[in-house]
Amino acid sequence: MPSRPARPRLVLGVLVLAAAVLVVDQLTKEWALRTLTEGERTPVLGDLLGLTLLRNPGAALSFATGMTWVFTLAAVAVTVVVLRVSHRLGSRSWALALGLLLGGAVGNLVDRLTREPGFARGHVIDFIAYGDWFVGNVADIAIVAAAGLIVLLSLRGVGMDGSRAPAAGTSDDPSNEGAPAPSQPGGDA
Repeated sequence: MPSRPARPRLVLGVLVLAAAVLVVDQLTKEWALRTLTEGERTPVLGDLLGLTLLRNPGAALSFATGMTWVFTLAAVAVTVVVLRVSHRLGSRSWALALGLLLGGAVGNLVDRLTREPGFARGHVIDFIAYGDWFVGNVADIAIVAAAGLIVLLSLRGVGMDGSRAPAAGTSDDPSNEGAPAPSQPGGDA
């Protein structure tokens, strides 16, 4: 079954949510730069949550610090893919996931493109310290929330176009056992 075209309101929702995530991310990063001292931890919830300014040249947990340009290309690729697949949207839940993902990817991409040490090599501003595990930012929160929602939607069989696939191994008609069940439109989570 061909995917049905996206409802314009869903695509607009993706863009509005992405813009909101981007604005909050950049404003909180500017606040962190003005307010926090690099390397100094300010406890918020004891040792569990704190504020620590960090300029991250790598990925999560400062992984691959010499590969900043790769993460810049990855963020550009995510942005392009989300914009391209948004034309297939028929699900509010997928619109939410894609809006969070797009906003988070662009939030960190802005840092990579505009911050020191230079274009496409900029360090991402992180400031939310989760125990002694890692330090992140609002864009990271949006990306993790999007990933969790995408996994949940996939496990529930909700297609990007709003169709719903039955759970693996289930069939309403025993004579049809083993045959793939057709997608049902409107199966939004």
